[in-house]
Amino acid sequence: MTGGPAAEPKEPTAGAKPACIVAGMLLGRAVEQASLDRLVAGARTGQSGVLVLRGEAGIGKTALLEYAAQGADGMRVLRGVGVEAEAELPFAGLHLLVGSFRERFDALPALQAAALRGAFGEAAAPAGADRFLVGLATLSLLAELAEDRPVLCLVDDAHWLDGASADALLFAARRLGAEGVGLVFAARDGYRFAASGVPEMRLDGLDDTAGRDLLRESTGDLARPVRDRILQEARGNPLALVELANALTPAQRAGEAPAGTFGTMPLSGRVEQTFADRIRALPRTAQDLLLVAAADDTGLPDVILEAGALLGVSPADLELAEEHRLLRVSGGRLMFTHPLIRSAAYQGATSTRRSAAHRALADSYGGDADAARRAWQLAAAALGVDEEVASELEKTAEQARARGGYAAVAAAYERSAQLTPDPRRRTRRLAVAAEAAATAGRPGLAARLVERAAPYGTEPEVSARLVRVRAAIAHEQDLPTSSRELAEAATALAGRSPDTAGMMLLEAVMAMLSAGEYDAVAETARRVAVLPPSSPLLTGAATVVAGLSNGPQRQGMQALREVLGTHAHGPGALGERAALQAGFLMLDDVDGAYASAQALVRDCRAAGAIGLLPRALMHLGRALLLLGRYQEVRTAATEGLRIADDTTQPHFAGHLSGLLAHVAAIEGDVDRCAALTDEVLAQGVTERGAECVHALSVLDLAFGRYDAAFARLERIAAGPFRPLALSPQSTPYYVEAAARVGHPERGTELCAGLDTPAEASGLPWSEAVALRCRALVAGPGEAGDLYAQALQRHARGGPPFEQARTELLYGEWLRRQKRRTDCRPRLRAALETFERLGAAPWAQRARTELRAAGETPEIPRGGTDPLERLTPQELQIVRMAADGMSNRDIAAQLFLSPRTVGYHLYKAYPKLGIASRNELVRMNVGR
Repeated sequence: MTGGPAAEPKEPTAGAKPACIVAGMLLGRAVEQASLDRLVAGARTGQSGVLVLRGEAGIGKTALLEYAAQGADGMRVLRGVGVEAEAELPFAGLHLLVGSFRERFDALPALQAAALRGAFGEAAAPAGADRFLVGLATLSLLAELAEDRPVLCLVDDAHWLDGASADALLFAARRLGAEGVGLVFAARDGYRFAASGVPEMRLDGLDDTAGRDLLRESTGDLARPVRDRILQEARGNPLALVELANALTPAQRAGEAPAGTFGTMPLSGRVEQTFADRIRALPRTAQDLLLVAAADDTGLPDVILEAGALLGVSPADLELAEEHRLLRVSGGRLMFTHPLIRSAAYQGATSTRRSAAHRALADSYGGDADAARRAWQLAAAALGVDEEVASELEKTAEQARARGGYAAVAAAYERSAQLTPDPRRRTRRLAVAAEAAATAGRPGLAARLVERAAPYGTEPEVSARLVRVRAAIAHEQDLPTSSRELAEAATALAGRSPDTAGMMLLEAVMAMLSAGEYDAVAETARRVAVLPPSSPLLTGAATVVAGLSNGPQRQGMQALREVLGTHAHGPGALGERAALQAGFLMLDDVDGAYASAQALVRDCRAAGAIGLLPRALMHLGRALLLLGRYQEVRTAATEGLRIADDTTQPHFAGHLSGLLAHVAAIEGDVDRCAALTDEVLAQGVTERGAECVHALSVLDLAFGRYDAAFARLERIAAGPFRPLALSPQSTPYYVEAAARVGHPERGTELCAGLDTPAEASGLPWSEAVALRCRALVAGPGEAGDLYAQALQRHARGGPPFEQARTELLYGEWLRRQKRRTDCRPRLRAALETFERLGAAPWAQRARTELRAAGETPEIPRGGTDPLERLTPQELQIVRMAADGMSNRDIAAQLFLSPRTVGYHLYKAYPKLGIASRNELVRMNVGR
């Protein structure tokens, strides 16, 4: 990647196309120009914007970037161009785009400044931070630069950015708000540049009128048949129009000689062929210069000429390439005038010549700073296995890991494996590559690497790596995971890495319990029983497995409680703590779940573990939901959902959307609930749709749609994700629906699945829900006692919504038994709780029952709390500001820019009827 701060906004971009081509490519681009005008104008007024321009090579993307730059007078313009040969060097693109602003790093929050310095190899990356923290630091740096004047970032050939730089820039792009920053990417069709969630504009070919105008302006007169033939072949591609015309002889242009055939290859291939023909017409040494320049990733003339000299190249060859408009020097860098020329120069050479060019470049690099470039050049030069080069690449990979560049780690280990002669070492490197690819958010690559390594991964450490990567991929893609495979790998690993084995065992047994696979737990217990005592974590995990070998018994649940108490609160690794969070709700320990998830969220923020936050906020939201703190559920889930979208984590986005849908269902917001659940369940029910299934059940029961609820849960129970219908969270809805539609026998069968876990948990509210479900399907002689016992247990604490549901169902039952006096206190208690929680349809159901019992309840007044007018993000920011936090501190906590925080406060003040921060502090906006 080349670029950096531009001294003047109109300075040409390094690697820009010839001016005549750039001007011509703007013909017929009024719509695209207007979009860029709006983006630039918005940045001038403090509103940030982002756009990805996509299209085939030569379609005019660069011309539009130049157009945007020319309209950015008075703005700070940062420009860069991705380079194919640089794609495996972590943060190389980002470094060359913003690295010259080091003096501004100190203005960033300390953790973010450290992340940028770590990414650029100037210091160790912060412990616990993930790849997204560099993206946040990039956002903060751009916002800091925009404090001086609006910023416009233009990134050409973005499809060739290294993965770490692309991730950082796209994360920043997705979180732009009110900073006054415009960011425009140009990316070619057919290449990976995963810009989901970012506005895109596709460039199509010019129409015939614009194409004729371009041909006339750039190439002069052409015979009409020749012009029409070029228009047909070029299909509106401006570069193709110019280059196909330029390839003709004067006689061919005049129609006096046959123009020949342009061939049947794709358009980009035909244009590249014209460049290849021009290159072959040069002397051999000039061709070698172009080959070295194509194989280089620095663009530095002295490096290219030094390497070229080893092949007989001289400065005269550079002059010749410039005269033929194949190379140009801009901003101190040697650039091809079009990327297809680079491709033509490289692909047109033989493998031995390419190898010689790479080796010459490797010999020209010196010092530790160029170690990665040297290793990759040696790897490109290798024509067979080479352990020495493979080892150099492994060192490069570990250096990239220290900087947080996991995509580069995966690439380096994969190439290292390809060069490794020893099969066992090759398999280990493939496994490490797969692990890094999964961490880098490349599940497709990770899966392919696992597939290549699996047949040879017999060593316990390698097998464990592969199994955990496979499980992570399955989890992210909503595929069933093999908990048995995870447990087998854990027991094999126990003697060598007991802590890792212990974590794997806990993950496996919790997955087995969630799926109701008690036979798998028993099988695992037999394996674990023969393991010798080892680390506390492995010993604790073994105790859990043994205690649960006969199902969810109290002994096993107590052992799980002890393990969670020791290892889920810290100071262990954040990822391991996140993996254990689900265990609290398996125990029905709502208070423990809340405390642990709250601590995990706090520690993720402090460590800059942005990618882990959606998972942590999901667990926090689940606990808050059970506690009846729905406003806080909205705040946590909304933040988590946005980060999940910004970090492309659809699995957790589904769960977080489901939490928001569940709150909407409780409150009776039918449209909101449908919008959230429809998107998640569009492709069918999977594990990430668990909360959505619960939300729809709540909504159906609230409005008396028992048939719909029962039919849906029956379908799910008969499918591959049956635990979603039979889980302790879903079964109470299932039992109520079954009882209401006349299937008490089905309800009785379902109750059996609740009794044992409730008893094993030892928590009164869990037992209360089980008793309520039994009451729903019991005869008149038993139901009343069961309801009464349930309320006795509810009185000892637990989720308020569940207690209110029990009060409502008991009151309804008492009224049907003609016990109107007895039913009223129960219904009043239910109504009071539902109104306090904002559960409108449930409150209406209680009111209806009270009226039927001869009592007319008061109609509640409309809410007057001004906080209800705020969006979840505004509420979160307002509360932090009321606690005395500065905009900068709030921004660091919520991974926003200070300007965006200020914008949200500006929007919130009128809704609260105040005008300043001082008034906000005096308001009661407590959590």
